[in-house]
Amino acid sequence: MNANRRQLLLGLVLLPAASLLPRALPAARRDSAPQALETVPLVIHAEQGPRRLDVEVARTISERSRGLMERDRLAERAGMLFLYDRSQSSRNGFWMYRTRIPLDIAFIDEAARIAEIHRMEPCASSRPGECPVTRPAVPYRAALELNAGAFEAMGVVAGDCVSWPGDGGLCAGPAAQ
Repeated sequence: MNANRRQLLLGLVLLPAASLLPRALPAARRDSAPQALETVPLVIHAEQGPRRLDVEVARTISERSRGLMERDRLAERAGMLFLYDRSQSSRNGFWMYRTRIPLDIAFIDEAARIAEIHRMEPCASSRPGECPVTRPAVPYRAALELNAGAFEAMGVVAGDCVSWPGDGGLCAGPAAQ
């Protein structure tokens, strides 16, 4: 068998596999793109009454690390809830690396009450280490990011209670004194 005939036969054998290639590559790219996060209703029990939002939930390290990076906008009554399996140290904070929109962050304590609210501005640096980190003064079990100014516009302050599906309904009782 000469070289030309071998190449022709090899080409015929590989042809069916090559026809699958264009379909496989876009599928691989889709799989590597971030998956849509679960969206749940969330209620902030403020003095002026309940404030209802629809928030994306970041539960895994990967989801929490990505957060709201690369977004150009966030809907008015939307946000992101960062949930943790256990209480987080006040040394652990949030940064705005590759985040394009100004945000407010509420750190939520073990009793599902807002412990602190901070404003965070986008970080223009291409070096993550140059972006400031926002840390609360107390441990927290969750954090809620909304558009900058949203908490103030809704009349939400530290001490208000936050509830979402699966949190155990801790807002049912009166605020702790």
